[in-house]
Amino acid sequence: MSRLVTQDLIINVPERHDGTALNIAIEPGQIWGVLGPNGAGKTTLLHTLAGLNAPRAGQVLLGEQPLETLRRRQIAQMLGMVFQERLDGFPATVLETALIGRHPYLSLWQMEGADDYARAEAALEQLDVAHLRHRLVSTLSGGERQRVAVATVLTQAPSIWLADEPTNHLDLHHQSAVMALMAQQAAQGSAVMMCLHDLNLAARWCDHILLLYPNGEACWGPRDTMLVPSALESLYRQRLTVVEVEGAPVFVPIKG
Repeated sequence: MSRLVTQDLIINVPERHDGTALNIAIEPGQIWGVLGPNGAGKTTLLHTLAGLNAPRAGQVLLGEQPLETLRRRQIAQMLGMVFQERLDGFPATVLETALIGRHPYLSLWQMEGADDYARAEAALEQLDVAHLRHRLVSTLSGGERQRVAVATVLTQAPSIWLADEPTNHLDLHHQSAVMALMAQQAAQGSAVMMCLHDLNLAARWCDHILLLYPNGEACWGPRDTMLVPSALESLYRQRLTVVEVEGAPVFVPIKG
């Protein structure tokens, strides 16, 4: 399975100082949560890790190779991304959209085969959208569209998952289901990094945390050393209290 490594990486956020150079390794089986306030650069970081944005400095290694030396098809066979927002380029059904996940493995003009359809159908079933397979994506609710986006990456079957707010628009049941899917992928050997706004989802599902500050500073490490009230209050400029529910911390914002 592949790993994703940053070497002295500085993401390119306009009009911001360089900040902390990132030297992290997202290993197979790990689940990283990226936390930070709006504008801290979480989405920019994921886009840089995916090769969609050029870094200001440093580099990203996919496996043992610099990301910029790889072709997009090679990257897409190893790395998949769930975007925060998606634009519909052309009308497509739910099933047709999920099948896009198989395109990195097809040659030019090659049509999807039975195995591709089976993978897509299984992914739609796992994300609870199989009953919508013939609906146009443009007619779906925000939560349904989000589950189709996750199903498309599941169909792609990457060994590295980058997910930008994967629980966006989802109700509680489907939030839990998507996070359980991420944990399942990690348990099967994938490396997972996701941007989250919900501290409690990060506390419940992530084993490593990266904190991004608006000034470009960053710190990272194992979950239990990073998810402490003093660090999170500084990060969000918000007072917090912590209660324990079934042995797990729950962070609650308080006035003042």
